[in-house]
Amino acid sequence: MSLQAALTALVLPPLGFVVLAVPLALWRRRGAGMAAAACAGAVLVLATPYVSSWLLVAASLDERPVPAAEPRAIVILGGEVARGNEGPEVGALTLERLRAGAGLQRRTELPVLVTGGVVAPRTPPIATMMARSLDRDFGVPVRWEEKEAGDTAGNARGSAALLKREGLDTVLLVTHGWHMPRARDAFVRAGLQTHPAPVRRQFPADGAGLGGWLPRPDHLLDSWYALREMLGRVVYAVRDGETS
Repeated sequence: MSLQAALTALVLPPLGFVVLAVPLALWRRRGAGMAAAACAGAVLVLATPYVSSWLLVAASLDERPVPAAEPRAIVILGGEVARGNEGPEVGALTLERLRAGAGLQRRTELPVLVTGGVVAPRTPPIATMMARSLDRDFGVPVRWEEKEAGDTAGNARGSAALLKREGLDTVLLVTHGWHMPRARDAFVRAGLQTHPAPVRRQFPADGAGLGGWLPRPDHLLDSWYALREMLGRVVYAVRDGETS
């Protein structure tokens, strides 16, 4: 695990709540029970469909205007890997992006770039697995593989380097809606005009019924993705905003 991934896990819930609750409990031992209850309550709230959907909507907000120039290539960002019956393969999030990118390629006939380095021990770069899946599962050729990126900023820099060698500077960017604002900012900073092509649009859930407030583990994961993106945008803005 990288230092960046470890720090993200420590800051974001549910572990982040535990990290916060422990010193509070030690400071005021009589309040240990209250600190634990508050931590558990916050996790349950984040696991509700209503709260997680609103967080995803907030993470997906993107105020950048769409560039006038026509896109010249499709860039698909890697996500995670999974352990398949035949060894490492693309994970569910990555597969969703590949499916969306394949549809775009068939409609536009634009060349495809996949980007992502090694994301798990003893696995090839995710870009390699993405290219294999696009060819085998979707019948879509890949023109460029960017295999070094370790994060979204690296995806942008590596993709820009490959595309600019061939005089291309305008792309259709494929990633999930909650990841799109941070990814798009990174690609713009790397010098690419970027048309967003988000996978799945996010809409807020109805909070009026009981179903919107029943916690589920998959919605806790959605909240985690949204909060990670919000934190990531702040980090990128502080780190790169003034120097890009």
